Amino acid sequence: MWDKQEEFLFHFEIRDISVSYNMSFQLRNSGIYPYRNLWILFGEMSPSGISTKDTLEYKLADESGKWTGSGITLFQNQFPLRESYHFPDTGKYTISIRHAMRDNQLQGIENVGLLIEKVN
Repeated sequence: MWDKQEEFLFHFEIRDISVSYNMSFQLRNSGIYPYRNLWILFGEMSPSGISTKDTLEYKLADESGKWTGSGITLFQNQFPLRESYHFPDTGKYTISIRHAMRDNQLQGIENVGLLIEKVN
């Protein structure tokens, strides 16, 4: 279950701004999740204190109700947040993720994660 007030914070350091990065939102949900989509509030705080925010929608099931993720009882999804992104500054960043659905508590959300990878 994911409470509307629960904000996931991810702290990491960027040392090399000459390369591009892919940033992905990772989600694991069970079959009791009641919707086909998920709206999230995504925030990024740079080392210099500049804050950006965005509202993003991700599809978790198709029109027939088939889950998009891999798995049998738990479905793992990886959704893009930023692709080939150049961080503007070196230093410590904070990413925040909250859900923006109408329900105060989302049933069926098991895990939320963040993946940052250098682009080759």
